Amino acid sequence: MRLATFNLLHGRSLSDGAVHAGRVRDAIADLDADVLGLQEVDRAQPRSGGLDLTALAAEALGAPAHRFAAAVVGTPGKTWQAWHADADIAHPQYGIALVSRFPVQRWQITQLPGAPIRSPVLTAEDGLLLLKDEPRVLLAAVLETPRGLMSVGTTHLSFVPGWNVRQLRHAVRAMRALPAPRILLGDLNMPAGPVRAFTGWRPLARVATFPSPSPRTQLDHVLVDPRGQVALGRVVQVRTPHPPVSDHRPLVVRVDR
Repeated sequence: MRLATFNLLHGRSLSDGAVHAGRVRDAIADLDADVLGLQEVDRAQPRSGGLDLTALAAEALGAPAHRFAAAVVGTPGKTWQAWHADADIAHPQYGIALVSRFPVQRWQITQLPGAPIRSPVLTAEDGLLLLKDEPRVLLAAVLETPRGLMSVGTTHLSFVPGWNVRQLRHAVRAMRALPAPRILLGDLNMPAGPVRAFTGWRPLARVATFPSPSPRTQLDHVLVDPRGQVALGRVVQVRTPHPPVSDHRPLVVRVDR
Protein backbone atom coordinates (compact mmCIF):
# COMPACT_ATOMS: atom_id res chain seq x y z
CA MET A 1 0.00 0.00 0.00
CA ARG A 2 1.34 3.42 -0.97
CA LEU A 3 0.49 6.42 1.19
CA ALA A 4 1.40 9.90 -0.03
CA THR A 5 1.12 13.54 0.92
CA PHE A 6 1.69 16.49 -1.42
CA ASN A 7 1.39 20.25 -0.93
CA LEU A 8 0.38 21.20 -4.48
CA LEU A 9 0.96 24.99 -4.32
CA HIS A 10 -2.30 25.00 -6.38
CA GLY A 11 -0.41 23.21 -9.17
CA ARG A 12 1.91 26.15 -9.89
CA SER A 13 5.30 25.56 -11.50
CA LEU A 14 8.30 27.37 -10.02
CA SER A 15 9.89 27.56 -13.47
CA ASP A 16 7.26 29.73 -15.18
CA GLY A 17 4.61 30.40 -12.52
CA ALA A 18 1.91 28.77 -14.65
CA VAL A 19 -0.61 26.03 -13.84
CA HIS A 20 -1.10 23.35 -16.50
CA ALA A 21 -3.49 20.44 -16.06
CA GLY A 22 -1.10 18.07 -17.84
CA ARG A 23 1.77 18.86 -15.48
CA VAL A 24 -0.40 18.33 -12.42
CA ARG A 25 -1.86 15.10 -13.79
CA ASP A 26 1.58 13.68 -14.60
CA ALA A 27 3.00 14.67 -11.21
CA ILE A 28 0.14 12.92 -9.38
CA ALA A 29 0.20 9.84 -11.61
CA ASP A 30 3.92 9.38 -10.90
CA LEU A 31 3.17 8.98 -7.18
CA ASP A 32 1.06 5.85 -7.86
CA ALA A 33 -0.51 6.33 -4.42
CA ASP A 34 -3.37 4.23 -3.11
CA VAL A 35 -4.22 7.02 -0.65
CA LEU A 36 -3.17 10.62 -1.25
CA GLY A 37 -3.53 13.68 0.96
CA LEU A 38 -3.32 17.02 -0.85
CA GLN A 39 -2.84 20.52 0.53
CA GLU A 40 -3.09 23.99 -1.05
CA VAL A 41 -5.75 22.69 -3.43
CA ASP A 42 -7.73 25.01 -5.73
CA ARG A 43 -11.24 24.61 -7.06
CA ALA A 44 -12.75 27.09 -9.54
CA GLN A 45 -9.85 29.51 -8.99
CA PRO A 46 -8.97 31.87 -11.88
CA ARG A 47 -5.26 31.57 -11.03
CA SER A 48 -5.39 27.83 -11.80
CA GLY A 49 -7.65 28.05 -14.83
CA GLY A 50 -10.79 27.07 -12.95
CA LEU A 51 -9.52 23.50 -12.55
CA ASP A 52 -10.91 21.08 -9.99
CA LEU A 53 -7.52 19.82 -8.81
CA THR A 54 -9.07 17.13 -6.58
CA ALA A 55 -10.95 15.54 -9.47
CA LEU A 56 -7.84 15.85 -11.63
CA ALA A 57 -5.77 13.99 -9.02
CA ALA A 58 -8.39 11.25 -8.69
CA GLU A 59 -8.43 10.81 -12.46
CA ALA A 60 -4.64 10.60 -12.56
CA LEU A 61 -4.62 7.81 -9.95
CA GLY A 62 -7.70 5.98 -11.20
CA ALA A 63 -9.16 6.52 -7.74
CA PRO A 64 -12.96 6.30 -7.42
CA ALA A 65 -13.14 7.99 -3.99
CA HIS A 66 -12.16 11.61 -3.47
CA ARG A 67 -13.29 14.64 -1.53
CA PHE A 68 -12.31 18.30 -1.34
CA ALA A 69 -12.66 20.26 1.91
CA ALA A 70 -12.57 24.03 1.48
CA ALA A 71 -10.95 26.16 4.14
CA VAL A 72 -11.60 29.51 2.46
CA VAL A 73 -13.78 31.05 -0.22
CA GLY A 74 -11.86 33.46 -2.44
CA THR A 75 -8.15 33.57 -3.21
CA PRO A 76 -5.46 33.29 -0.49
CA GLY A 77 -3.18 36.32 -0.42
CA LYS A 78 -5.94 38.45 -1.96
CA THR A 79 -9.59 38.62 -0.94
CA TRP A 80 -11.01 35.67 0.98
CA GLN A 81 -13.27 34.66 3.83
CA ALA A 82 -13.73 31.49 5.84
CA TRP A 83 -15.66 28.79 3.98
CA HIS A 84 -19.42 28.99 4.49
CA ALA A 85 -22.30 26.76 3.48
CA ASP A 86 -23.60 29.23 0.90
CA ALA A 87 -20.48 28.79 -1.24
CA ASP A 88 -21.27 26.53 -4.17
CA ILE A 89 -18.87 24.99 -6.69
CA ALA A 90 -18.93 28.17 -8.79
CA HIS A 91 -17.19 30.16 -6.03
CA PRO A 92 -13.37 30.10 -6.03
CA GLN A 93 -12.32 27.87 -3.13
CA TYR A 94 -9.09 26.69 -1.55
CA GLY A 95 -8.38 23.89 0.89
CA ILE A 96 -7.29 20.27 1.20
CA ALA A 97 -8.30 16.97 -0.39
CA LEU A 98 -8.15 13.23 0.12
CA VAL A 99 -8.05 10.75 -2.76
CA SER A 100 -8.41 6.97 -2.32
CA ARG A 101 -8.36 3.90 -4.50
CA PHE A 102 -10.23 2.12 -1.69
CA PRO A 103 -13.94 2.58 -0.95
CA VAL A 104 -14.81 5.10 1.74
CA GLN A 105 -17.16 3.98 4.50
CA ARG A 106 -17.55 7.51 5.86
CA TRP A 107 -16.04 10.98 5.75
CA GLN A 108 -15.35 13.38 8.61
CA ILE A 109 -14.43 17.09 8.49
CA THR A 110 -13.12 18.77 11.64
CA GLN A 111 -12.55 22.51 11.99
CA LEU A 112 -9.22 23.25 13.69
CA PRO A 113 -8.65 26.26 15.99
CA GLY A 114 -7.33 29.16 13.91
CA ALA A 115 -4.46 31.45 14.81
CA PRO A 116 -5.89 34.87 15.80
CA ILE A 117 -2.69 36.81 15.04
CA ARG A 118 -0.76 37.92 12.00
CA SER A 119 2.69 36.46 11.50
CA PRO A 120 5.68 37.45 9.33
CA VAL A 121 5.99 35.31 6.19
CA LEU A 122 8.70 35.61 3.52
CA THR A 123 7.17 35.52 0.03
CA ALA A 124 8.93 35.31 -3.33
CA GLU A 125 6.84 38.10 -4.85
CA ASP A 126 6.56 40.70 -2.07
CA GLY A 127 9.27 39.88 0.46
CA LEU A 128 8.41 39.86 4.16
CA LEU A 129 4.69 40.30 4.86
CA LEU A 130 2.52 40.22 7.96
CA LEU A 131 -0.20 37.78 6.94
CA LYS A 132 -3.45 36.80 8.57
CA ASP A 133 -3.61 33.05 8.94
CA GLU A 134 -6.25 31.08 7.04
CA PRO A 135 -8.78 28.73 8.64
CA ARG A 136 -7.55 25.16 8.95
CA VAL A 137 -9.42 21.85 8.65
CA LEU A 138 -8.87 18.12 9.01
CA LEU A 139 -10.41 15.86 6.36
CA ALA A 140 -10.58 12.19 7.35
CA ALA A 141 -12.03 9.02 5.89
CA VAL A 142 -12.64 5.48 7.11
CA LEU A 143 -11.43 3.27 4.27
CA GLU A 144 -12.44 -0.29 3.40
CA THR A 145 -9.09 -1.83 2.47
CA PRO A 146 -8.15 -5.47 1.76
CA ARG A 147 -6.63 -5.44 5.27
CA GLY A 148 -9.82 -4.22 6.87
CA LEU A 149 -10.90 -0.77 8.01
CA MET A 150 -8.26 1.96 8.16
CA SER A 151 -8.65 5.65 9.01
CA VAL A 152 -6.68 8.27 7.07
CA GLY A 153 -6.75 12.03 7.54
CA THR A 154 -5.06 14.96 5.89
CA THR A 155 -4.49 18.54 7.00
CA HIS A 156 -2.45 21.70 6.40
CA LEU A 157 -1.49 23.38 9.66
CA SER A 158 -0.73 27.00 10.47
CA PHE A 159 2.65 28.61 9.84
CA VAL A 160 2.26 30.41 13.22
CA PRO A 161 4.50 28.67 15.81
CA GLY A 162 2.55 27.27 18.73
CA TRP A 163 -0.79 27.44 16.95
CA ASN A 164 0.27 24.62 14.62
CA VAL A 165 0.98 22.51 17.71
CA ARG A 166 -2.48 23.26 19.10
CA GLN A 167 -4.06 22.35 15.75
CA LEU A 168 -2.03 19.14 15.52
CA ARG A 169 -3.19 17.98 18.94
CA HIS A 170 -6.78 18.79 17.99
CA ALA A 171 -6.42 16.78 14.77
CA VAL A 172 -4.96 13.78 16.60
CA ARG A 173 -7.84 13.79 19.09
CA ALA A 174 -10.33 13.82 16.23
CA MET A 175 -8.53 10.96 14.46
CA ARG A 176 -8.53 8.79 17.58
CA ALA A 177 -12.33 8.67 17.45
CA LEU A 178 -11.98 6.65 14.20
CA PRO A 179 -10.99 2.98 13.76
CA ALA A 180 -7.33 1.92 13.91
CA PRO A 181 -4.91 1.78 12.23
CA ARG A 182 -4.84 5.57 11.90
CA ILE A 183 -2.71 7.61 9.49
CA LEU A 184 -2.30 11.37 9.29
CA LEU A 185 -0.96 12.89 6.06
CA GLY A 186 -0.11 16.52 5.61
CA ASP A 187 1.94 19.67 5.60
CA LEU A 188 2.26 20.28 9.33
CA ASN A 189 4.61 23.27 9.08
CA MET A 190 6.98 21.76 11.64
CA PRO A 191 9.76 19.14 11.57
CA ALA A 192 9.47 15.50 12.63
CA GLY A 193 10.99 15.85 16.12
CA PRO A 194 8.37 18.24 17.51
CA VAL A 195 5.59 16.38 15.70
CA ARG A 196 6.40 13.15 17.52
CA ALA A 197 7.08 14.90 20.83
CA PHE A 198 3.73 16.68 20.85
CA THR A 199 1.57 13.76 19.66
CA GLY A 200 3.32 10.46 20.32
CA TRP A 201 2.50 9.48 16.74
CA ARG A 202 5.34 7.93 14.74
CA PRO A 203 6.66 9.44 11.48
CA LEU A 204 6.90 6.68 8.88
CA ALA A 205 9.65 8.64 7.10
CA ARG A 206 12.20 11.25 8.12
CA VAL A 207 13.33 13.03 4.99
CA ALA A 208 13.54 16.68 3.88
CA THR A 209 10.70 17.84 1.62
CA PHE A 210 11.05 21.66 1.49
CA PRO A 211 11.97 23.68 -0.51
CA SER A 212 11.64 21.41 -3.52
CA PRO A 213 14.72 22.45 -5.56
CA SER A 214 17.04 21.57 -2.65
CA PRO A 215 15.13 20.32 0.40
CA ARG A 216 16.53 21.30 3.79
CA THR A 217 13.68 20.56 6.19
CA GLN A 218 10.73 18.21 6.56
CA LEU A 219 7.35 19.92 6.67
CA ASP A 220 5.37 17.10 5.03
CA HIS A 221 4.62 13.96 7.03
CA VAL A 222 3.06 10.51 7.05
CA LEU A 223 2.27 9.73 10.69
CA VAL A 224 0.88 6.59 12.28
CA ASP A 225 -0.86 6.24 15.62
CA PRO A 226 1.12 3.59 17.58
CA ARG A 227 -2.22 2.22 18.80
CA GLY A 228 -2.98 -0.29 16.08
CA GLN A 229 0.24 0.30 14.12
CA VAL A 230 1.06 -3.42 13.86
CA ALA A 231 -1.88 -3.95 11.51
CA LEU A 232 -0.40 -1.45 9.06
CA GLY A 233 2.84 -3.34 8.43
CA ARG A 234 6.39 -2.10 7.93
CA VAL A 235 7.85 0.59 5.70
CA VAL A 236 9.53 -0.92 2.64
CA GLN A 237 10.11 2.19 0.50
CA VAL A 238 10.25 5.99 0.86
CA ARG A 239 10.28 8.38 -2.11
CA THR A 240 10.42 12.16 -2.49
CA PRO A 241 10.08 12.77 -6.24
CA HIS A 242 10.80 16.20 -7.75
CA PRO A 243 7.85 17.01 -10.04
CA PRO A 244 7.70 20.23 -12.09
CA VAL A 245 4.99 21.71 -9.82
CA SER A 246 4.99 23.09 -6.27
CA ASP A 247 7.66 24.29 -3.85
CA HIS A 248 7.26 21.08 -1.79
CA ARG A 249 8.32 17.58 -2.72
CA PRO A 250 5.66 14.91 -2.31
CA LEU A 251 6.37 12.21 0.26
CA VAL A 252 5.44 8.65 -0.71
CA VAL A 253 5.67 5.78 1.80
CA ARG A 254 5.05 2.18 0.85
CA VAL A 255 4.07 -0.22 3.62
CA ASP A 256 3.73 -4.00 3.50
CA ARG A 257 3.08 -6.85 5.89
